[in-house]
Amino acid sequence: MQEEIKIGNVTLNFKHYSGVDLYSDGAIENDLLEIVKKYKKEEYPQVIEERGNWPILYHLSEQRANIVEWIPMAKNAKVLEVGSGCGAITGMLAQKAGEVVACDLSRRRSEINATRNQDCDNVTIHIGNFRDVEPDLPKDFDYIFLIGVFEYAQGYIGTENPYEKFLRMMKRHLKKDGRIVIAIENRMGLKYLAGCAEDHLGTYFSGIEGYNEDSVAKTFTRNGLINIFKKCGMNDYHFYYPYPDYKLMTLLHSDYYLPGFGELQDNVRNYDRDRMLLFNEKHAYEELVRDGMYPDFANSFEVILGPGFDTIYSKYSNDRVDEFKIRTDIAISRTGRKIIKKFPLTEAAKEHVFGIRDAYAGLVEKYKGGDLEINDCQLDEKEGCAIFSFVNGVPLASLLDECIDKDDMDGFNALLNEYIKRIDYKPDYPVSDYDLIFSNVMVNGPIWTIIDYEWTYGKCIPAKEQVWRALYCYRLEDRKREKFDPKPVYERMGLTEEDTKVLLDEEYAFQKYVTGNRKSMVEIWKEIGRKVLVPKELAATSQAARPDDCIQIYLDEGNGYSEEDSIFPEEQYDEKNTVSLDIRVDAKCKTVRIDPAFAPCLVTIVSATWNGEAFADSVSDVSIHPVNGNWISDDSMIFDTDDPNIEFGLTSDKLSVQERNHLCVKLIMTLLPKNAAEAAVATIDDTPAATEHKEGILQKISRKIIEKREQRYYRDEEE
Repeated sequence: MQEEIKIGNVTLNFKHYSGVDLYSDGAIENDLLEIVKKYKKEEYPQVIEERGNWPILYHLSEQRANIVEWIPMAKNAKVLEVGSGCGAITGMLAQKAGEVVACDLSRRRSEINATRNQDCDNVTIHIGNFRDVEPDLPKDFDYIFLIGVFEYAQGYIGTENPYEKFLRMMKRHLKKDGRIVIAIENRMGLKYLAGCAEDHLGTYFSGIEGYNEDSVAKTFTRNGLINIFKKCGMNDYHFYYPYPDYKLMTLLHSDYYLPGFGELQDNVRNYDRDRMLLFNEKHAYEELVRDGMYPDFANSFEVILGPGFDTIYSKYSNDRVDEFKIRTDIAISRTGRKIIKKFPLTEAAKEHVFGIRDAYAGLVEKYKGGDLEINDCQLDEKEGCAIFSFVNGVPLASLLDECIDKDDMDGFNALLNEYIKRIDYKPDYPVSDYDLIFSNVMVNGPIWTIIDYEWTYGKCIPAKEQVWRALYCYRLEDRKREKFDPKPVYERMGLTEEDTKVLLDEEYAFQKYVTGNRKSMVEIWKEIGRKVLVPKELAATSQAARPDDCIQIYLDEGNGYSEEDSIFPEEQYDEKNTVSLDIRVDAKCKTVRIDPAFAPCLVTIVSATWNGEAFADSVSDVSIHPVNGNWISDDSMIFDTDDPNIEFGLTSDKLSVQERNHLCVKLIMTLLPKNAAEAAVATIDDTPAATEHKEGILQKISRKIIEKREQRYYRDEEE
């Protein structure tokens, strides 16, 4: 075997390769190699969407590199990456540093790495066990990166106290004032307590209860890591907290800037395997944040061993088209003040970031003499970012939440009226902030400041439209906010149902414009098809785990229904009591049962499709059957039980069954008082003589409920 070969500009060194790949993800690596040979990096997002596969998302997503992208690095920095894998991190390091030396156990993974990064002329990859490669490495690295690697130290080193020995070994290869960067799961991370399986072993609670001696990997608590650092004489350490975790990070907090109340909302999705849901992680995080305990229960750690950085917080907005991909940092200035920086993540996004200064000037002129302050904006051409002051105060969204928590709707309305009064200033001035939502307004006593105005346009947007969008975004983020009914506000501001339909269309168009019609991470998660399982004991007893308007799905694959295998989908009813379910079904599934609620209810099936085609021609088709309910019209059924069931039979000759199928159901559900539902069902009689009576009573009930829906909520085009 040649000691060195080249793939493009990347050098692969096989001096210490044993001839056997000691680590592999299996056959998927063959697919990955074909993908990186066939597609350019900018085409990876499309491949990820089409494949709907966790390993492909994990290895090819540009979000993987967020964990190192934020780290400031000199252009001539010399970097060592241990455990470089398929190159998701290597490519970013090559962009930032002068020289990258990478090491990995696997030839196949290193070929994938070199192929995807073949344009980089500053990368060398050593293939082999790090224990064998290490003596040949230089001792003057500015950075050593252990991203998802430190937990495998026992396999690399294989001696007593492998983690301490591994770190001491790393330390020998650092130049003075160099840094070691470790990204690793927290074995006490809240997601593991709430029901996610341990990442490396795939078993529940194995990290929490303590690893076996023969575990392939071992993660640590915050204190556990600190103890290892101190044993190695490494007392200069700085903890950061990637969220949701270090693999697909979107937020990065630190001990100097911890999360705010209600900030952590992306908790349910788990891409690598199915998970249980034992409690509401968002609410648990809120209590931990309130008590200052977040650092101990963050899902992941990123630790800087060595001199710290000025950056204390980062937020990534790179699930967008290239023109709008940015990173927002909070940093400590030379004078010790907090400042905010917005960086373009692509060349194309520079115009967007630098244009924020023009937005600032326009908004200052618009609100001059009014009651809204605009957070100042300056451009730093050298650093290539826009800089803003850090504004103290409380987000308006948090103040509104406090009112809802206290059931203080008078206070809520007072804040909302104040917001409307302040934004409705110089309504004819041709500058408007489209994104003037509650979380972008900081309140400090009588001073209200717009802190983020990225989406400002040179046109008039009426205040009533800004209010609609602020309420729409606010209620979309947390279901508890649905307690506030916005319709009276819309009516007071002159917004008709037709207006709100138009505004909703505009909002959808805006989101597609920003993302370039790319699928969201929620949509990709659904495509991968992971399940969120609520144990039957919780489903039966816990109102926190199962509210009345919760949906549960069962799949009969020939052995009947199983509570253990049932699904509580992430999709739930929106403010119009409507839900669209996309249920993945394999070829052996015979029946799908949807429980639309855990209380008596009226259900209208708006649409049902199987692989894009109409599921049933009419309700007379036995394919759709209200098991313990009754049809009351061609598309509606009523249930007087606390466990309503709707079955969709999949054995009809009409259905073209594939290996992987999609049953898409859109329905509207209205909860009913039990006595009213029982009285309505009691009138049902299938004899011809009872038909007129049934229609006279049940249709009247149905019409009243539907009229109530129309009075309270607007309908979208699909309805």
